[in-house]
Amino acid sequence: MLDFDLPEELELLRETARELARARLRDGERAAEAARAPSEAARAAFRSIGLAGLELPEALGGAGLGALARALVSEELAAADPGAALALDPVGAALYPLADLGGERALRELALPILERGGRAALAVDLEGALRIEAGRASGALPWLASEGFELLVVLGREGAWAIREGFACQPLRGAGLRAAGAVAVRLEAAPLVASWQGAAAAARALARARLYVAGLLLGAMRAASDFAREYAQQRVAFGRPIAHHQALAFLLVDMFAAVEGTRALVHEAAWRLDAGEEACEACAAAFLEAAEQAMFVTPNGVQVLGGHGFMQDYPLEKWMREARALGLLAGGPDAAREDAGRALAGAATPVALTVAAEAG
Repeated sequence: MLDFDLPEELELLRETARELARARLRDGERAAEAARAPSEAARAAFRSIGLAGLELPEALGGAGLGALARALVSEELAAADPGAALALDPVGAALYPLADLGGERALRELALPILERGGRAALAVDLEGALRIEAGRASGALPWLASEGFELLVVLGREGAWAIREGFACQPLRGAGLRAAGAVAVRLEAAPLVASWQGAAAAARALARARLYVAGLLLGAMRAASDFAREYAQQRVAFGRPIAHHQALAFLLVDMFAAVEGTRALVHEAAWRLDAGEEACEACAAAFLEAAEQAMFVTPNGVQVLGGHGFMQDYPLEKWMREARALGLLAGGPDAAREDAGRALAGAATPVALTVAAEAG
């Protein structure tokens, strides 16, 4: 018999994250947007629960949990406020290049001080070579980064990663989505590298984990939009019955629900592969791509279910739509994920195609 229930430890973790989201994030989302940061009470609760060290190895004082635990927490926090979910995590997805390329030494020297001081790190995924690395220094511009007030910038490329502590200037941007995380444009002028690491395979794994991190946030945003739209449609009455009972809208709500559930299955499978030590770059790229695309189906339709009310700040639908679009731009964006997933599929299919052709001949 197959058991699809979560282990008790992970179920408890999910419930804890859900309670944190309900108590500290959901009612303060507009205030967090205005302040460009979640409340100090939310930060304190996040730290006290131990979520800041969720994936940090136990040897370094972390919880030592894996990708599935992160996906569960990200979904619950993002279902309340995706921008705040990003801002609450001090190291965030920058953890992955440090761990996969730099190892325990990089975590000890770069990640731990941030956690101890209550600072913040930011990850910039640079797959197109926007930054120039020459003689141990980085120059160039990052037009948009969903982070503010960070003291460590980790740049992840196709062939390696770099850590930078100084030599960059940040220009705050208002932005449409992820306002609670803050948004900045970053310019680097011969910024000295604190550390650099090379390795295409390790960089690909770090990128895969970063994509899955964002996919969990996208899943939370689209789940919240789907649930809110369904509840609204069951209460809003038109032509003598709830609008959810009209066939066209009922079909749309079912499609939105199916999109959320299908995305969750891909996210959890990719997380399971990572935790099992299997090759998961393709699975993570596919999960991120599906999350980004389905979020742009679910959240705009959630707004449409509410009609004109969906665009008003009295309701959270317009915020989840903005957040979903902004999240889809992280971790290299959907186009790069599509290319990586397609390249992996083509590579896997080539031997089979050749074998079939040879047998036919």
